[in-house]
Amino acid sequence: MPATRAELDAALPHVLAAPKDQAEILQLCFRPGYGQRLHPPMLRLTKAQGILDADGTSERWPVAPWMRLEDGSPDPRIQVSILPIRVMDLVWRDREATPHPGDTMIADLDTSEANIPTGSLLRAGSAVLRVSDVFNDACVKWKVRYGTEAKDWITAPGHPALRLRGLLCEVVEDGEVRPGDLLHKA
Repeated sequence: MPATRAELDAALPHVLAAPKDQAEILQLCFRPGYGQRLHPPMLRLTKAQGILDADGTSERWPVAPWMRLEDGSPDPRIQVSILPIRVMDLVWRDREATPHPGDTMIADLDTSEANIPTGSLLRAGSAVLRVSDVFNDACVKWKVRYGTEAKDWITAPGHPALRLRGLLCEVVEDGEVRPGDLLHKA
């Protein structure tokens, strides 16, 4: 059963009580193709190619981004996504039959605009990211996987500034990230 709106609303104080900085990166996810999820021990984050695994294989961003610039190239503002663990744990209930959300990093972090304004720099392992102005409004896949109420909760009045679906970022300094590394304000 997907989370109900009442459950989601009741959990909001817990979600918003997440650490404001120095969050441990709990999981990494690498998406080599549609519907594919790998959880490697390390990712390389690069300005030019987005996310690479240890073998140098690129995630799908360079060839199949969901946003492009006017010249047709992939929009760097969506290279990396960071999802708060408290939201993931709230909505992802059937972990056997439902795919992982697919976010690059899962961390226990308050991703709200008040805590991490657009344009803020975050250090993730040895990489530096800039928080995008693109709002992660939870795509149609989120709605199918986690329910209509989970989708509507993300965009409910007053909720966009909370960034409950997490942050989108661009890589501004290449580096490596591993589970256990800290995600912190640079």
